[in-house]
Amino acid sequence: MRRITQLLSLLAGIAVLAACSGTPSYNPSTFPFQIDQERVDAANIKTVVIPHVNLGGVTRNYLEKEAPRIDAKVAAYLKENGYKVLPQRTFQQHWNTAVRVYGDPVDPTTGKVNMKSFAQIMHSVRDEMVKSSRLDAFVFTDLVEVQTSFSGGLKHLARWDGVTRKPSLQGPGNSVSADFDWAMQVSAASIQVTIYDMELKPLFSSRGGMDATEAIDTRSSAGRYVRRRNILENDNYVMEGIQLAFHPFIVYQDWPGNPD
Repeated sequence: MRRITQLLSLLAGIAVLAACSGTPSYNPSTFPFQIDQERVDAANIKTVVIPHVNLGGVTRNYLEKEAPRIDAKVAAYLKENGYKVLPQRTFQQHWNTAVRVYGDPVDPTTGKVNMKSFAQIMHSVRDEMVKSSRLDAFVFTDLVEVQTSFSGGLKHLARWDGVTRKPSLQGPGNSVSADFDWAMQVSAASIQVTIYDMELKPLFSSRGGMDATEAIDTRSSAGRYVRRRNILENDNYVMEGIQLAFHPFIVYQDWPGNPD
């Protein structure tokens, strides 16, 4: 009887491990992507460019500094999945030329985008780029700041845009005050991907979480968050965000959204 019990326990453990390794756990915060599959199929995308400008306005300064590094990782991910990525400087040259004609579409004081000027510039850039390359699509990558909070449970987990993260500490200590307010909002970073075809019509849009950009200040007795010294330093977290943001345009096997 004892052997049978041990065997059943072993089989149950194996089943649990198989379930955990075979299917990613559901994350209700996964971003609801939008995809025009019919247009994606018709576009037959093979060659893309990653614009150096944002589609949704001005990025926070602390994130903007990381944009070139993140774009390089996006380019590598696209290449790994069979896409040709044109040099960003080509887009930038044509963009700067068009801005001199139509004016900067971004208001530096408010960060708002004049969509009429933006559209004029993009049409000009598109027309120039097709003269020298077989470009199929524009892949915009915006780094955005979101607000979330860590749970009050034992693990203190935060979930946003498909990821689950633990809090980081910053300061001389390695403990958190027992009175720390875990419901307090913390800033976090996500990458938003938006893809346009050569008619400048949207094909795909989604977002993936990366990492919190604030840490718990261990010097504060009252308990507070401070900006992390090193933003988006965890390459695995950054790559997870990129993979989430491109799904299902590029299928991510561990996508944690609801398949239904």
